[in-house]
Amino acid sequence: MKHVAETEFGRALRRLRDRTSPDAVGLSTGRSRRAPGLRREELAVLAGISVDYLARLEQGRGGHPPRRSSAR
Repeated sequence: MKHVAETEFGRALRRLRDRTSPDAVGLSTGRSRRAPGLRREELAVLAGISVDYLARLEQGRGGHPPRRSSAR
């Protein structure tokens, strides 16, 4: 069962992505877009997370982010 906070967060994240223009974050808008706003791939790169994790967050099933390796 999804927690209300998770689904609300997912909806808010999607609204933010939809309202943020690529120009506003310094990205090119050269290719045609079917929808306004950032693509998941673009936001994931900007946020430093995977596209899969971003999709899970938007769907209200994000849980905890995976641990990043500290080895460089």
